[in-house]
Amino acid sequence: MTVEATARTYMINGPEPELWYRDLISCLQATCGSVLAREGVDPLDVLGAGWQFLHVPGDVRPEEFYYPCSEGELGRALAPHHDLGARWWQPADENDVWREVREHLADDRLVIAAVDNFHLPFRPAYGDVHAAHLVVIYGLDETRGVVYVSDAMPPAFRGAVPIEEFLRSWGSVNPTDVQDAFFSNSKIGRRCLDVSLGTRRGPLTPELLGGYLRTDIEGFTTETSARTGLAGYDAFVGELMERCRAGDADALRELYPFGWAMQAQASLHGELLRRRGRDWDDAVLAGAGRAVETVAHAWTGLRFTGAHGHGDPRAAAPDIAHHATLLRAAYARAVDAVGAAAARL
Repeated sequence: MTVEATARTYMINGPEPELWYRDLISCLQATCGSVLAREGVDPLDVLGAGWQFLHVPGDVRPEEFYYPCSEGELGRALAPHHDLGARWWQPADENDVWREVREHLADDRLVIAAVDNFHLPFRPAYGDVHAAHLVVIYGLDETRGVVYVSDAMPPAFRGAVPIEEFLRSWGSVNPTDVQDAFFSNSKIGRRCLDVSLGTRRGPLTPELLGGYLRTDIEGFTTETSARTGLAGYDAFVGELMERCRAGDADALRELYPFGWAMQAQASLHGELLRRRGRDWDDAVLAGAGRAVETVAHAWTGLRFTGAHGHGDPRAAAPDIAHHATLLRAAYARAVDAVGAAAARL
């Protein structure tokens, strides 16, 4: 750790954060992946271990990093098989908003910060579109007046940002923006996400992964009072269609961030199964991975149909129903494929 008290420079030790990225993930998984990689673990083994469907009515927020979780347990939702902590916080002292950031960096810990893309010079939306996003802070130089930021989401960036511009982004009210109906109108409020991995598991083995997959199947096939599994998906789609036919544009605005959470999770789980199937010469496991990845790609049709149709939900309803049916079939096939793989492990 480089700490020069007179220069007020704080930088993490060693190399800059890894730009951890996959095509279907959001900034939430990308930033968490950077933190996990720095802690010496494979982010895919942690973030790709679990797979579920969970919808919490009334909970969806217009933020790229929205993720449904029970009782506020974001770490458990992201990594149900690992001791992952994820806690939101804000600076305690309005007169020294950098205090906790300095403390994190002095402890050689990365800081995940919520921002508004409108105020960040390296984002394509700079000066154009307001949208809630996450980046990683890995250094602070108050003498030069810059904060060092890492962002794996395309176009990808690592480097210095003027403190004043970052503060505008970090403290933005993120007002409603007609150009982005899905990630604006959500106050940033200098939020930060503290992510850490506690007790660590040993290497991933077929037996361990088999246990994960059996948990998958139980979650998808057991009905609960919450909207989980295949029954939860059916309830979600049933309500979505009712709201579309009633002309409720908010239903399609919520679909986009919610669907991204489910899409990212399926993408990572599918990749993990496919890669382990290859590594262990298990074609059934690799096939299960491809089936789960198909679920992730099927979310694209539903999310983007909703995005283009939110101006007229009634007119979009037939196409929404079509893509929801295709996605339901993909889920059913993937659950069967994962079950077959679990039986072999």
